[in-house]
Amino acid sequence: MQTTTDPRSPDNRSISLSTLILMALGLGILFGIGLNQFIPASVPAIDRYVLDPIGRIFLRLIQFVVIPIVFSSLILGLTRIQDASQVGRYTLKLMTSYAVTSAIAVALGMVTCSILQPGAGITGLSLPVATIHEQSPSLLDWLISLVPINPIEALSTGNLLQTIFSAALIGVGIQLAGEKATSFLAVVESIYAISEKILSIILYTAPIGVFALISSIIATQGLAVIAKLLIYILGLLFTTLLMAGIYVLTLALLKAKPIHLLQSLFPALSLAFGTASSNAALPIALQNAQDSYGLRPDIASFAIPLGTALKRDGAAILQSFNALFIAQIYHIPITSEMLLAIALSAFLVSFSTPGVPGAAIITMTTVLAAAGLPVEGVAIVAGVDRLTDGFKTVINVIGNVANAVILSHWETQKEASGES
Repeated sequence: MQTTTDPRSPDNRSISLSTLILMALGLGILFGIGLNQFIPASVPAIDRYVLDPIGRIFLRLIQFVVIPIVFSSLILGLTRIQDASQVGRYTLKLMTSYAVTSAIAVALGMVTCSILQPGAGITGLSLPVATIHEQSPSLLDWLISLVPINPIEALSTGNLLQTIFSAALIGVGIQLAGEKATSFLAVVESIYAISEKILSIILYTAPIGVFALISSIIATQGLAVIAKLLIYILGLLFTTLLMAGIYVLTLALLKAKPIHLLQSLFPALSLAFGTASSNAALPIALQNAQDSYGLRPDIASFAIPLGTALKRDGAAILQSFNALFIAQIYHIPITSEMLLAIALSAFLVSFSTPGVPGAAIITMTTVLAAAGLPVEGVAIVAGVDRLTDGFKTVINVIGNVANAVILSHWETQKEASGES
């Protein structure tokens, strides 16, 4: 697919865009603190009528292009793969890589929380009355729901997993149809090109949207709850940095230039931190990986949308860390059975967590129920979840793209060795 370079595109102004987003984050934090500390009585009205609407409008604008970009890029990526067996090979390798790295993320969350014991010394919190909930959502039902009944419905409702499934089937169908599918493929190419141009326009509003989102969080949550849960917040941040370090080390061993990758992804990571939405950062991550880092288009357009829908290192860390944190707060004895239940449920739930703000805290009830822990404990961490959501989303994006790079390395090695 040939596209012309737009001087206004995110890649040609990536440094200025990233700088503006970071400035907006800093100013938004200061503005939020100012509102919370000096005019707290005005916070509800300002948030309801100004900050929250602006932030939500910006997220909706980003979501406007996510589905068409994912749908069209995945189809185009599949049509670039001449050998149909490559699709199965890519998927198998990606899922293997996802499983290993997600297991590492779960283990890091559990080990770090066990060592730091952030829940052991917390005082001044009002604990909800603990009850045990045995029933948890069915993972089998979730797996069945991945298959759409109607591809148009999957697109119209913004169901990312069903959209990917639909695009994969359509992409295979296009390959089998051959020349008869040429006109439809041209339409898909047009959708992708138009979506990219729309995205470049929407990104002009990113600093305003990020400013509103972060100001709303700080103004409404305040600093008191942060002080009470400071060790918890720092523990999550430390675990996230450890996971990022593992990716950097892995890519360095593969000679895949991890520092260059992080520099290339800076616009996407800035947006991920500000919006706390993997879905919102997807279009930028796709562009950064291909145009700035140089990731193969056939792999990028297939692996990154798939990873955005499935790969959630931030959720894996959060689920395992939070489960043990809540057990510590309620002084519940840690047993080997509990640890196994937490590990397995956190691993599985991380793959079904939507890429939207606050989604992991909602799916956390499944992990708590599976481990026999009080689901009311969610209320304890919900107040600061939006504050930590930013760096959890950053590691989601890093992990997603890093796994795509790992796949690219495997494929390059395979081609160099001349394997069939």
